[in-house]
Amino acid sequence: MSTLLVSTCPGPPVCRAVHTYLFVDGLDVIARSDDRMAALGPDLLLRPGGPLWPTDAPREVEVAAEAGPEPGPDRLTVRIRLRGGTVVWSGLAYPGPDGDPVEEIRFPLTQYLAEIERAGAATREGPANSPPGSPG
Repeated sequence: MSTLLVSTCPGPPVCRAVHTYLFVDGLDVIARSDDRMAALGPDLLLRPGGPLWPTDAPREVEVAAEAGPEPGPDRLTVRIRLRGGTVVWSGLAYPGPDGDPVEEIRFPLTQYLAEIERAGAATREGPANSPPGSPG
């Protein structure tokens, strides 16, 4: 089982726009999947019941867009589904810590939901509530 950590970038002057960081087992999944991409904003990804919330029916979720002054046409998607007490992400292919491709990620439901809720609340309350050492 993997662990999810979510943080946000506050936008200018640090970055061009506010965006979300999705760390799986300490690795930035977006940057490792496609370094041209920046994750979508927390207002979209981290809202209660938003696209990262798992459902029994698998669904494709856009998590990142091509970075630039305006988002480019390319998108990074992940398939999210709930299987019992496990959240499963698939459809990604990024190099794991050992260099082998990671194509499926499994999270314990309670940790996953708690992290989405924590990050969403921290975003709404301000950067003082980001986890220590986080980029945002």
